[in-house]
Amino acid sequence: MTERNERQRIVVLTGDPIGEKMAGPAIRAWNVAMALSLENEIKLVSYSRADPVDAPFEIHVVPPGDDLHFRKFERWADIIVFQGHALEYFGSLRTSSKFVVADVYAPMQLEQLEQARELSPRVWAETVRYATASMNGQLARCDFFLCASERQRQLYIGQLSALGRVNVANYDGDPELSSLLAVVPFGLDETPPKHVRNALRGVHPSIAKNDKIILWGGGLYSWFDPKTLIRAVAQLAKRHPNVRLLFQGIQHPNPGVPEMEVVADSRELARSLGVYGTNVIFNESWVDYTDRQNYLLEADIGVSTHFEHVETTFSFRTRILDYLWATLPMVVTRGDAFADLIDRENLGIVVPEKDPDALEDALEKALFDTKYSAQARRNIQRVRERFFWSTVLEPLLAYARAPHHSGDFAANRRRVSARSIPWNRHGVTGDSRKVLRYLRSEGPGVTLKKSWQAVRRRMGLARER
Repeated sequence: MTERNERQRIVVLTGDPIGEKMAGPAIRAWNVAMALSLENEIKLVSYSRADPVDAPFEIHVVPPGDDLHFRKFERWADIIVFQGHALEYFGSLRTSSKFVVADVYAPMQLEQLEQARELSPRVWAETVRYATASMNGQLARCDFFLCASERQRQLYIGQLSALGRVNVANYDGDPELSSLLAVVPFGLDETPPKHVRNALRGVHPSIAKNDKIILWGGGLYSWFDPKTLIRAVAQLAKRHPNVRLLFQGIQHPNPGVPEMEVVADSRELARSLGVYGTNVIFNESWVDYTDRQNYLLEADIGVSTHFEHVETTFSFRTRILDYLWATLPMVVTRGDAFADLIDRENLGIVVPEKDPDALEDALEKALFDTKYSAQARRNIQRVRERFFWSTVLEPLLAYARAPHHSGDFAANRRRVSARSIPWNRHGVTGDSRKVLRYLRSEGPGVTLKKSWQAVRRRMGLARER
């Protein structure tokens, strides 16, 4: 490892849209770029979309598969930090001699077990295989990895070991593998949120100024359990008619993320229980990233309910960070790393999965026990400092000050280069004859567009986590 004092040229690459409306991966990439820009020259690149926004760095868009365009950024960079499926889309990234960092904070190989469940059995299995191959490709190739929790670190050490990356070259002198894999949780802004406009109270037709607001931050996806929450709120509303549950965002900012069946099912359940549009409210759009503090600060508590399965075990619910930022007491389902933290530090109440009665009791306590909620807020103010972006990103900032290739870089690069992933591998674009037909009849531009549409349908890139 060589100490470097000069400013590094760093490309931060995401598959999420960059703009006023951003979901989890884009928010993380944005804050990574912001933190790195204090000491380095940064270019933030999306292979989805970017709207004009003020930033202390350049923002660019490169279509997926347009390696000729991306190669300019690869040549310019000293370090490349990427999320998602970039290795499949850009051959020059796979074969690059630059320092390459993979941000694997969202374990896609586990996500797709739930996200793709609504597809046909064949496509579901194919999608999970593709996600697993994609993750294995990243873990086989890169110099340094970022994960979001100690649980994830154990998961990835196992996967790296199976791929042969826990070897003598990486272990010698670094028995904890800290120079290969670091824990970098999702973070939050050190500047406290400030209420600048009324977003809900006295503004929304169904929310009065003195109502009790339960906020579901973010979107609705199949691994969550909003229906148990809706049942619990319907029960609670019989005793407390002024309770309001707001699902903050239904229409995802990335058009490639389809609306899941859970959204329609949740609406239908709320209607059947007589609480749709009154005690249970669905915000049909997506709250702007820079406007979300107004919603958070008008809420009384934040909620996150999910099912207990392998995706939950290794997930990192980014919406919880917003609750910490706004000092919102929480009611959450047990089973993930944040539930352990909330329970251990008394930041809210942890309940079993699929138990509307326990959930109802927890909501009532968090909403109406003022002594309890005040104590929870004090605890949150103490704990949230651990998650400031400047704190959680320190391992990446340290890497940028002294970048290094992995111990097995030379052998690794030869192996990955020899088996470079073709554009149509793992079902990304479907049958290779169809790809060749599009190339002959409609040219590479249309072929890339159709390929990218197929990927977005199957994978639902840039999900909010």
